[in-house]
Amino acid sequence: MQQEAGVDGEALEVWIDQDLCTGDGICAQYAPEVFELDIDGLAYVKSSDDELLQAKGATTPVPLPLLTDVIDSAKECPGECIHVRRVSDRTEVYGPDAE
Repeated sequence: MQQEAGVDGEALEVWIDQDLCTGDGICAQYAPEVFELDIDGLAYVKSSDDELLQAKGATTPVPLPLLTDVIDSAKECPGECIHVRRVSDRTEVYGPDAE
């Protein structure tokens, strides 16, 4: 089992707001293990067993080795639709709603 990432060792999860997704695919270039473009041209997160999660607001854990790639995806996303939050209190730490 992969260790999950976090600030100060806390587990993080990531989700994509498809309503804001521009379909640029930057996230899938940075972290193809976590993000994938579907046939509708929008990005989605993938489960730890590589399954595309298409439910609205679906989250997936951020694997520790991919933390930087996931953060860079959130920062570079032109649609500002990638949200990274702590699992414990659901506070967004990276993305458009981060403090």
